[in-house]
Amino acid sequence: MRIVDASSDDFRAVLRDLRNRLSPEGEVVTPASRQKTLEVFGAPLSPQEVVARICHEVAARGLEAFLYYVEKLDGKKLDGSAIFVSEDELRTAHQSVGADFLGVVRRVRARIEHFQSSIRHRDIRVPIPGGYLEERYRPITRVGVCVPGGAAAYPSTVLMTVVPAKVAGVEEIVVASPPTKFGAENPHVLATCWELGVRHVLRAGGAHAVAAMAYGVEGLEPVDKIVGPGNLFVALAKKFVFGRVGIDSVAGPSEVVVIADSSAEPRYLAYDLIAQAEHAPGTSILLSWEKGILERTLSAVEEALQRVDRAQEARQCLEEFGVAFLTESPEQACQIATEIAPEHLHIIADNAAELADKVPTAGAIFLGNYSPVACGDYAAGPSHVLPTSGTARFASGLSVNDFLRSHSVICLEREGLEEMAQEIRVLAECEGLTAHRDSVLCRLEAGKIS
Repeated sequence: MRIVDASSDDFRAVLRDLRNRLSPEGEVVTPASRQKTLEVFGAPLSPQEVVARICHEVAARGLEAFLYYVEKLDGKKLDGSAIFVSEDELRTAHQSVGADFLGVVRRVRARIEHFQSSIRHRDIRVPIPGGYLEERYRPITRVGVCVPGGAAAYPSTVLMTVVPAKVAGVEEIVVASPPTKFGAENPHVLATCWELGVRHVLRAGGAHAVAAMAYGVEGLEPVDKIVGPGNLFVALAKKFVFGRVGIDSVAGPSEVVVIADSSAEPRYLAYDLIAQAEHAPGTSILLSWEKGILERTLSAVEEALQRVDRAQEARQCLEEFGVAFLTESPEQACQIATEIAPEHLHIIADNAAELADKVPTAGAIFLGNYSPVACGDYAAGPSHVLPTSGTARFASGLSVNDFLRSHSVICLEREGLEEMAQEIRVLAECEGLTAHRDSVLCRLEAGKIS
């Protein structure tokens, strides 16, 4: 990581460069992915072109195209009867993982359920003269959940997506994860699915899994909404199928912004930055108006990298996508954080809560020395599926309410219709929609609305 003076003219260029390279339009893919594209498609297609071709083919040819891409991209040859993990495999995985792991799953589930139940939208009735208005919330019927499985296993993502959906009342949940040792063949992922009542685990990841859930293939009915994280191809596929189905967001790589003063422990800050970098790729940004804490933290990063398992990936990520900004003041640090609109914002300062009020655009905010991002990733209760790439300016983290749809109810007696008839008539005539006007007038005596 390098220190950049935020009073210089070029610090915004540094920010723009980071954002552009790690956005879904940035096309940051590994050399292995580029080689795979050449092998499968015979041309150096862009990620957007790859996704469009896959989605079009799955929509047109269904199961045949889906199985083709499972073989070519996931490296697994399946027939139509084996696209889902069997219930016996799920049950066996559940029995194999041990009581300690299942105890953790159950305790985390309880925390998530408690938080998500507390924030769940409830039906509201508003009395008005001559009637009432309602807003009713009903669960989405079928949901697809993307669970990554390329470089690591993520039972936590199963918890952070499936539990909010269950709290909402979603009845049918399809989990899609690549057929790898970290995905649909991982006992901890499968055991978590079984524990949460998920009985449909699709052996596929990537754009073809998203397309199969969106359009449906033989043996898999289309879902109504697709949620969950994934690589660039998953993000672009969700964007492509939006409109056919709902989605939670178009997410890019993981990111953290840390704001700190001299009350922060440099070792804590170092691990906060490395924790996001070990996702590789990911963005780690440190903001402080105190140069000493920046320098001590970067030294602590070097020490901590000697101890973590994914040190090589984290180091490369920090060198490529990490930066420490020396700001002129706490206010400028908050201004920069607001501009970045990060997925995770961690504030370790004497007045952390006060500074948090000055950053309205963040997916999730963590306050103080003892609230590392990992507590949100794994156990606290809010979902770890959060907006990235600056989309926290308008988007929110996944929650129970993303699995609900609402509709209004209007119930009027004659008195209630009379109350608003004049306004309806004026507006309908202004717009030239006289049938709208007359649908009201025909119910009422003329004298009542003249």
